[in-house]
Amino acid sequence: MAADIKYKRVVLKLSGEALAGDQGFGINPPELKTVAKEIKEVHAMGVQICIVVGGGNMWRGVTGEKLGMERAQADYIGMLATIMNALSLQDALEGIGVETRVQTSIEMRQIAEPYIRRKAIRHLEKGRVVIFAGGTGSPYFSTDTTAALRAAEMNADAILMAKNGVDGVYSADPKKDPNAKKYAHLTHMDILDKHLHVMDSTASSMSMDNHIPLVVFNLNTPGNIVKVVKGEHIGTTIEGD
Repeated sequence: MAADIKYKRVVLKLSGEALAGDQGFGINPPELKTVAKEIKEVHAMGVQICIVVGGGNMWRGVTGEKLGMERAQADYIGMLATIMNALSLQDALEGIGVETRVQTSIEMRQIAEPYIRRKAIRHLEKGRVVIFAGGTGSPYFSTDTTAALRAAEMNADAILMAKNGVDGVYSADPKKDPNAKKYAHLTHMDILDKHLHVMDSTASSMSMDNHIPLVVFNLNTPGNIVKVVKGEHIGTTIEGD
């Protein structure tokens, strides 16, 4: 492993939209391949990588609620969407020579391993990328919370929050407010106090309680994941209380 690597074990949080690209829905094969190549580049440096992928490109729990669906039922459908994304990403990674395991919080033995913490850590130690699918396995929790939970369980050095087209945390939506200020550094408490929409409050609190740094950056810029694990100052770094 290169000496200039700052974060040696990371949880990479990918939104479902990152796999959809410009089409906005479903899985866009060229986008999937691009993301896989970026991950391979970091993996080749010797970084241990866990991935938590969302399902917003397939389904959102709030959509189900608007249809009059019970919230828990809508959330379970969302968990299945994350598993579809995880299997697609696994296929893309293994297609370019990166050994990968998918672990699901909802057991489905025919297609993936059940989530077992010690087994996941062993996979990382053997140089495999581990994709955590199915969220936490419980409704009412987001995949952001899953990322914070798995980062704590894996003893990860940081959570890398890869955003689609957004290069950090701003005081307001930069697409709507030209005066929005970009933050280079924040504390976890800043996120909660300022009501900044980086991750939900449960995930923010968990990251703060477990002293896990969070780096928010633009996934669409090639090479950004490498820059983040090297500790280069891009995007927004969130750490401390």
